[in-house]
Amino acid sequence: QVQLVESGGGLVQPGGSLRLSCAASENIFSIYAMGWYRQAPGKQRELLAVITVGLTTNYADSVKGRFTISRDNAKNTVYLQMNSLKPEDTAVYYCNADKPDLDYWGQGTQVTVSS
Repeated sequence: QVQLVESGGGLVQPGGSLRLSCAASENIFSIYAMGWYRQAPGKQRELLAVITVGLTTNYADSVKGRFTISRDNAKNTVYLQMNSLKPEDTAVYYCNADKPDLDYWGQGTQVTVSS
């Protein structure tokens, strides 16, 4: 069973930056595409960014140009660099490992953007 542990959330002012980390319990990046999602209160979970096995990245329009997904194979860790944060980015952020027949989720980390 793969375990994913997110970290790096917190309170940040509008315009600020945060970097989220997602540590996997084993080396899965050659098998699973990795993604970051978020869920704000009363809203559906939203896919933000994906990095594929082949290192192709894709972003939701809402974060394109502000967020960057990357991974470090040696550390079994995926990152989400978030810049120019807005109050509407406030949500619980989740890491996901996905392949066609199976996926795993982390427990989430809270990001709050407020002055």
